[in-house]
Amino acid sequence: MAASGYSDLREKLESMTPHGDEYKNKYVHGTSNGSEKGRKRKYRESDDDEYEHSDDSAELREQEAHRVSSSIQQKSIFTAEECALIEEKIDQVVAKAEAGLYREHTVDRAPLRNKYFFGEGYTYGAQLEKRGPGQERLYRKGEVDDIPSWVHELVINRLVSDGVIPEGFVNSAVINDYQPGGCIVSHVDPLHIFARPIVSVSFFSDSALCFGCRFQFKPIRVSEPVFVLPVRRGSVTVLSGYAADEITHCIRPQDIKERRAVIILRKTKPDAPRLDSYSSLSSFPAERSTHLKAKRSRRKADPDAAHRPRVLEMDKEENRHPSLSRHHSIGSENYWRREQDHNKHRQSSGRKVKIRRQ
Repeated sequence: MAASGYSDLREKLESMTPHGDEYKNKYVHGTSNGSEKGRKRKYRESDDDEYEHSDDSAELREQEAHRVSSSIQQKSIFTAEECALIEEKIDQVVAKAEAGLYREHTVDRAPLRNKYFFGEGYTYGAQLEKRGPGQERLYRKGEVDDIPSWVHELVINRLVSDGVIPEGFVNSAVINDYQPGGCIVSHVDPLHIFARPIVSVSFFSDSALCFGCRFQFKPIRVSEPVFVLPVRRGSVTVLSGYAADEITHCIRPQDIKERRAVIILRKTKPDAPRLDSYSSLSSFPAERSTHLKAKRSRRKADPDAAHRPRVLEMDKEENRHPSLSRHHSIGSENYWRREQDHNKHRQSSGRKVKIRRQ
C-alpha cells in the first residue's frame, strides 16, 4: 500500500470507487438498459462464496433497499458516559488478549481488525476444510472464554430492560475491534448456527453498515451498496428477516475513519453443528488435547500491538500445502543441499566401482 501512496485501504478504495462519505440512508440506482428484467448480480463473501440478489434495475433495487430498511430496528440507548465506561472495558479485553490471558480460540486476529469470541466461537473463512456458507462450525464447549461479567451488567441487562432482547437470549458475545481502514467482507451470519435477531452495539466512533456490496480482490474493490445504514456510537442495531437472512452485509474500509468497536450479541441454535474430537482444522491438529489452558505472558500489555498483522498457523503456506511449500528455513536449505551433494557423491562412487569391476 505504501508503495502506491496509500496509508490504508480507505484511501485506495475512495480513489477507485464513487462512494460518498456522507452517512445517510440511500437507494443506489442501477441501469436496466431498457429491459424490465435487467441482469442479475452476485454478491460474494469471498472468492469462493456467492450470494445472488435482485436485478440491477433501479426499481428492483429500490424495492430491495426498502425490504432491508424495513427489517432493521435501531435505537440510541447508551449515553456518552456509558459508552466511555464500556470502551474502557473493551480496552481491558484488548490488553488481556495481548498479555496472553485468554484461551486460544477466544482471540482471532486479522490486519486492522481483531475479533474476540466469548461464550461461543465458531470456525469460518480460511479455517474451514471446505469453504462456503453452511460449513461453519461451533468450537467445542470450553474452547473460548465465558462472556465477561461486565458485558452482562453494562450491555446485555440494559438491552433486556429496554425491551430489545428477552432475558436469557444471549449466549454468544463477540467484540470486533477495528482500526482505521479495517473492514469485514460481505457475509450473512450463519443461518445454521445463529437464531435471529442479530444485535450489535457500536462504540468509539460513528460508522456505517452496508448491504448488498460485492468485494473484489487483487486489488481490493467494493461495489456500490444497495442500502447504507448509519451506525452511531452508542446505538443498537437489530437485524432480522430480509436484512439478516436474504442479503449480505459488510463494513467497508472507507467507513472506518477512526477506531471503532462493535459488540455483537447472538443466540446459537440448539442443533448448531459443533466440532467434535475427530474434526480436523489446519489450525487445530487432531492430536491436540481438548483441554485448553489460558495462555500467560510476562510481556507488558500493549493494546496497539494487538492490531499488528500476525501470520496464523492456518495461513502459513506450508500448513496449507505441505507438498508444495515454497518457503524453507536457511537450516532446511542447507540440509537439502548436503543431501543432494551426498547423493551425487554416492552415485559417482557407484559408477567408479562398476568401471573397476569391468
